[in-house]
Amino acid sequence: MESLRLIEQWPVPTAAAAVVRQDGTVAGTHGPTGRAFRLASVTKPLTAYAALVAYEEGVFELDDPAGPDGSTVRHLLAHASGLAFDEHRVMAAPGTRRLYSNAGFEVLGEHLAKAAGIPFAEYLRQAVLEPLGMTGTALAGAGSPAADGVSTVDDLVRFAAELQAPRLLHPSTLATATSVVFPGLKGVLPGYGHQNPNDWGLGYEIRAAKSPHWTGSLSSPATYGHFGQSGTFLWVDPAARAACVALTDRDFGEWAVPLWPRFTDAVLTELG
Repeated sequence: MESLRLIEQWPVPTAAAAVVRQDGTVAGTHGPTGRAFRLASVTKPLTAYAALVAYEEGVFELDDPAGPDGSTVRHLLAHASGLAFDEHRVMAAPGTRRLYSNAGFEVLGEHLAKAAGIPFAEYLRQAVLEPLGMTGTALAGAGSPAADGVSTVDDLVRFAAELQAPRLLHPSTLATATSVVFPGLKGVLPGYGHQNPNDWGLGYEIRAAKSPHWTGSLSSPATYGHFGQSGTFLWVDPAARAACVALTDRDFGEWAVPLWPRFTDAVLTELG
């Protein structure tokens, strides 16, 4: 795909990208797709997928208590537990605000590990990474389930294909995870300011009508995914019947704000 060549114009040392269609075929790649990059918060969709597998395996229920008083696994996945961004401090009652929270995903990882009886990183490997053949992906040691993943474009193509045609989850579970949970909640989308509403699923940010946003003007409201502060993103656009992954080794900043939407729009235009 010619549109993927736009990453050559990004002010980053290294970038790699790929597009995978809903049927699992790779529409195009560009850059070193086998190179490992820090994922930062693109770790969260992988963590969420592991949590959803755990739910289907009966490790816990989505409405089991977890986190602050009144919070559940569902609240933690949907950034609605009330926990602060990067500390285990309660800022709001569960279900009242969309407070994007690394701490919430760390509590989720601890809860899953305790319920499953194995470390979270090992559960992630066994439940998601190994079955999908994601051999270049890992959560290093006791790294944070919120932000310490490392992966390659090649591996995330496999994950993006799974998101479009799930084999590890029942389609209805994934449909719930990629639909708005606790609708109507206001909140701040990191890097893009206050959004009302700040729609989120179970571990997946939902584009809806957010503006500004890191996806494109042509992205459908149903688009979901995540971006990371390490200069990474993964989106799935059901209307386009495709997904896109881009990884870089330059932290997210002002450079990305105009370039990422322009890139996404070019990809969607080429996909037709």
